[in-house]
Amino acid sequence: MPRNAPPSTVLGRLLEAAGYRVESRGDALLAHRARDHRALIVVPTARSPGEVEAWFPTDAVHRTIVYDDEPGPVARSLAADRGIEVLDPSTLGPALGELLLPSPIGPESLDGPGDGEAALEVPYALPLGAERTVRPRIGRDEAETIAGVDSSHYVLRLVPFYVAAYRVRPPSPHGGPSHVLRQLVAVNALSRRAEVWNDLDRELVETVAEPHQRLVPQLGEVEAALLAREAVRREHTVHVDHTEQHGGALVIETRRVAPSLEDIRLGAFGLLYVPFWYAEGMDGRVVLDAVTGRRATWDEAGGT
Repeated sequence: MPRNAPPSTVLGRLLEAAGYRVESRGDALLAHRARDHRALIVVPTARSPGEVEAWFPTDAVHRTIVYDDEPGPVARSLAADRGIEVLDPSTLGPALGELLLPSPIGPESLDGPGDGEAALEVPYALPLGAERTVRPRIGRDEAETIAGVDSSHYVLRLVPFYVAAYRVRPPSPHGGPSHVLRQLVAVNALSRRAEVWNDLDRELVETVAEPHQRLVPQLGEVEAALLAREAVRREHTVHVDHTEQHGGALVIETRRVAPSLEDIRLGAFGLLYVPFWYAEGMDGRVVLDAVTGRRATWDEAGGT
């Protein structure tokens, strides 16, 4: 714990021993435990819930303010409206058991073989630095039928994607342990659009017989990693309902809670070229994924 922590050192040490990260905020303490998304703020009664609410990490599911004395009905009302639990010296003792004890089921490691694999390998067994192409499954004739665009101008373009495996521990709506998930994230190296791939149902080939254009990536792996992590956080965001009884009324607050960056492990990227059919005609412009047949907008695919 920081040397300049306020005098509530006993509680701070207990929280640290229970796995919380504790830091000093002037006359207050902020404690956060990432594995079950709990956060506590220990403050004097002079601080209102609205004044300190912004200190809570965005991924906190259970939020608690511990006051050094009875905070009064106004502070309790403000906290209830924000879905924040309030404890004082008379209620702190009974609540410590839940706050300090670890979950009965330990959290699955993001770094271990949680899904039967020892490491996050490059998808599709791609050698580092190698480039591969996804085999098109939809030919020109099928593309014309699906697209419905009357045009002689159909072009097969190979769009570069950075693809990586990742592990994520999504937040639990109830703050308990959650299973680590393993999936793929793909970043379009032209449009910068990132998406989660749920399967490995893509066959790689060395060359494509159909006449095509191979497009050049417009971003590097560093930027792709930033975009990938944000896509993973969006994909695994959960809605958390916090309910409290307040003045005879039931108050329900719904918040969106995303995994923290500490709950994400991103593997190395492989570079894949994914085939898309581009069609332009009197009826407009259409882009088709040449593997799935899914329509995409011109901008999503990185149209040129």
